[in-house]
Amino acid sequence: MSNAFGTGRPSDVPPPAPDRIGPVQLGLDTFGDVTERPDGSLRSDAQAIRDVVDQAVLADQVGIDFIGVGEHHREDFVVSAPEVVLAAIAARTSTIRMGSAVTVLSSDDPVRVYERFATVDALSNGRAEVILGRGSFTESFPLFGYDLSDYEVLFEEKLQLWNALRGGDAVTWCGTKRASLTDQDVYPKLEHGPIPTWIGVGGSPQSVIRAASYGLPLFLAIIGGQPAQFAPFSRLYRQALTQLELPQQPIAMHSPGFVAETDEEAAERYWPYHKAVTDRLGRERGWPPLDTAQYQAGLSAGGSLYVGSPETVARKIARNMRILGVSRFDMRYATGRLPHEDMMRSIELYGTRVAPRVRELLAEPVPVP
Repeated sequence: MSNAFGTGRPSDVPPPAPDRIGPVQLGLDTFGDVTERPDGSLRSDAQAIRDVVDQAVLADQVGIDFIGVGEHHREDFVVSAPEVVLAAIAARTSTIRMGSAVTVLSSDDPVRVYERFATVDALSNGRAEVILGRGSFTESFPLFGYDLSDYEVLFEEKLQLWNALRGGDAVTWCGTKRASLTDQDVYPKLEHGPIPTWIGVGGSPQSVIRAASYGLPLFLAIIGGQPAQFAPFSRLYRQALTQLELPQQPIAMHSPGFVAETDEEAAERYWPYHKAVTDRLGRERGWPPLDTAQYQAGLSAGGSLYVGSPETVARKIARNMRILGVSRFDMRYATGRLPHEDMMRSIELYGTRVAPRVRELLAEPVPVP
């Protein structure tokens, strides 16, 4: 089945690459985009934040495993303090896990990150987790007084400190970019053990090896190109853990997507919002405008856009989870000014039809064409 943009249902599912570690999980991510009303006018930042909470409540109701809220400090995204939003989500949900997507650790203070997430963990009764990364935007560095020339050392030192802090024990630590700590206690104390922590990676082998060296789960951010190209990172991560004699850890992946009743409806509805976001970033970073051929490539079985009917999206997710050996897939369901109402319908379909179908496909002993 194809549509006006030339998409087709994924078919040739290759055999798995690395083994999946842990149960299959289906999650959602949002960066808290500024959205538009049905008449095309923009919602206020305040309303967009309240909408994110409502989206998470629906995700909880339809059985989705995780909701991630991103951190940005620019006009097209409304969430600059994700932990505050997560606290509101914790108060209105019961089972869904929640976390950052991602926490830009380089321009934050690990002690404050611990304090905020330990608070969310308490409010959610142990459902908080953290995805740490360096972020794809750099606005937070000048905003909080950090020098971009320290990009690498800031992340490395703060990751060392976070890893010492996340269990909630007293910490002794010394670095070059922050005051040292000597037998320092941190509060609140944790009820459910160390805060689960993932390392978000955008495509650097060094970042993959860094995640392995800390024995932390790996989160692959795949927002362009072909997901299959990331399979070597999964293998590298597994090999590095083995060489370091550390236990194998889960691997997760994150990609943009949108679910509608049919492939045609999803592709047509998603296109203008996806193009607007891509072109805006392109103007900032020197990319050419997105054309329909590139969009078709993203929608194809081998592309990185999970846009289509529930069956199409489920098959594509299952296919790439097999290829990459990942146990968790998070779909970034918000893109640009896509209206709240469209996102709510996409979330409903993702939870009620996509997620169960993915589990069915992955439970089968051999790949299903």
